Amino acid sequence: MAQQSYELSHLAALEAESVHIFREVAATFEHPCMLFSGGKDSVVMFHLARKAFWPAPVPFPLMHVDTGHNFDEVIEYRDRIVEQTGVRLVVSHVQDDIDAGRVVEQTGVGASRNRLQTAALLRGITENRFDAVFGGARRDEEKARAKERVFSFRDEFGAWDPRGQRPELWNLYNGRHHRGEHIRVFPLSNWTELDIWQYIEAEEIELPSIYYSHKREVVPRDGMLLAKTRFLQVAEGETSYMETVRFRTVGDATCTGCVESDADTVAKVIEEVAATRVTERGATRADDRISESGMEDRKKEGYF
Repeated sequence: MAQQSYELSHLAALEAESVHIFREVAATFEHPCMLFSGGKDSVVMFHLARKAFWPAPVPFPLMHVDTGHNFDEVIEYRDRIVEQTGVRLVVSHVQDDIDAGRVVEQTGVGASRNRLQTAALLRGITENRFDAVFGGARRDEEKARAKERVFSFRDEFGAWDPRGQRPELWNLYNGRHHRGEHIRVFPLSNWTELDIWQYIEAEEIELPSIYYSHKREVVPRDGMLLAKTRFLQVAEGETSYMETVRFRTVGDATCTGCVESDADTVAKVIEEVAATRVTERGATRADDRISESGMEDRKKEGYF
């Protein structure tokens, strides 16, 4: 009798790993939650979580750290997904921390609320007593994220110590922590941007419309194209114009750039991503350009 071999495809193997991580957290933590911004990575992460627990509902809430400077298309998408799936949504507003004087908002050209998210994130975790928080970060995005574990221990201040990480041999994860501490969990760690888009195509996952080519008024700044929104302050001498663009990543509207593109379908985006040699954060996120160690410094403060 001939022996049959069974081999998972690349995407199926990544999916199986992510599903295992979700189930491991659900089995070992009391109050997990998932960060959900409406961006492509958090959308794929939520899709995987629904698969992991189907036909039961996802056994944890979503949390959005809301800067108040979001793209309208993304907020509309977020609210629609929450309504369709019935999942509980927790929103931690940066504006609440500004009003309370816990953080100080920048002003002027180039001002962004992006860094202020850390205070709102940590407050949301503390107020809701979350002990594990899923995030959609991938190792191919940025060098600080490349060296972070799947289970990333955070102390009582939410800080990450890059020199004190726990080993993860044979996909065994250590989630031990004391009260007040928590674990950040990254189910998409081993995925790439191309993997994400190929999975979106295979699973027919809907995304916010700004991920696909469309006409938009933009302002060129520091080698990027920033969308001209009600949140963006235009400097003297800067001029806006209409361009056909799409977004590779979604964040605060004041620091998230778009790229010129005619890719208006998933297949065309995949072709575009396969040919690029610059990560989406490196190409379109002004907040990653503050210094060589910008992301790592923010992670030490409690950022994701």
